[in-house]
Amino acid sequence: MRQANPAPPDIRPLPLTGLRVVEFTHMVMGPTCGMVLADMGAEVIKVEPIDGDRTRHLLGAGAGFFPMFNRNKKSIAIDLHSPAGADVARQLAATADVVAENFKPGTMAKYGLDYAALSKVNERLIYVSHKGFLPGPYEHRTALDEVVQMMGGLAYMTGRPGDPLRAGSSVNDIMGGMFGAIGALGALIQRGITGRGQEVQSALFENNVFLVGQHMLQYAITGQPAAPMPARISPWAVYDVFTVKDGEQIFLAAVSDAQWLAFCDALGLADLKADPQYASNNDRVRERPTLIPILRARLADRSATELTALLEARELPFAPIRKPEELFDDEHLLATGGLADITLPDGARAGQTAQTTLFPFTMDGQRLGVRLSPPTLGQDTAALLAGLGYTEQAIEALRTDNAVR
Repeated sequence: MRQANPAPPDIRPLPLTGLRVVEFTHMVMGPTCGMVLADMGAEVIKVEPIDGDRTRHLLGAGAGFFPMFNRNKKSIAIDLHSPAGADVARQLAATADVVAENFKPGTMAKYGLDYAALSKVNERLIYVSHKGFLPGPYEHRTALDEVVQMMGGLAYMTGRPGDPLRAGSSVNDIMGGMFGAIGALGALIQRGITGRGQEVQSALFENNVFLVGQHMLQYAITGQPAAPMPARISPWAVYDVFTVKDGEQIFLAAVSDAQWLAFCDALGLADLKADPQYASNNDRVRERPTLIPILRARLADRSATELTALLEARELPFAPIRKPEELFDDEHLLATGGLADITLPDGARAGQTAQTTLFPFTMDGQRLGVRLSPPTLGQDTAALLAGLGYTEQAIEALRTDNAVR
């Protein structure tokens, strides 16, 4: 594995410098919202249970959750079930510009940490709730990313007919958190005009429906149900994965007549270029059942490296089929600073360095980097309590009572 470039220098000031966010979040959706705001410069304080966010110790596909979505944050561990702990949490929330949460409906109200209670203390507060569903008939259902993918049409569109398949990433959790952050940013702008905060709600199910909206409109316009992606009628004839020499795979595409001509020139397909039955894109789509087998046969003995060079020279679309772990060595990510080092906070590799992905945009020509590695549990508890006015003796008393850690 190659060494990533050093994290880019901090932009000063980052756009959200001076903003305080207190997040009562777990898993992926809520932490993603906090990470967006943290990467953009906000002071984000993660409130964890005494025994920590459960994602700190997940196995398998969950092993990357905590280190991925909790960088650039501080950690305070509070027992909300303890009256003293809940009081600490309310005091902390009262200092916030933004409070974010992603618990079941009614949970935050039990501790006086809902928008109705907190906004009485601070009318400028922006409160971001991340839920499974927006208020309505489904709002009390328990939602997971996979649940809403199944009920929201995304799994149907991803899998083969009769075999619904979830997308290969936590797309709704991540995008739901991003939409929560977008709502918070909009609310901050409005607060600058009116002086008042507001509640923002983001939900997994509605996020998923937004993702499949293009397929819903396809049906509304054509009257034809959208077929699952593996069985769809492609608008382009050459738009597929090809297995080539040594079993390697590569995605190739030609989405215009000009690209088709360049594709044929690049790969030495003069006879196909001259064949009138392949003259236009729609002609090629109609002849796809015969064209694709011809292309598969002609490309089978050519290497992915050779095809990459030929297509890149012609500025044609192509893509090698990569696994996530191979991206650590991607020359573009390494050259552009797309990976940054973090220190892992938990597990067998605690204290060791790993590389994480940064946001896919620049500000003032710079990537938004890692200022703080994902926090260890409660690493900022004492400092944050002191900032609220607690003495060392009072902090120790809270710890003795297991109200904080």
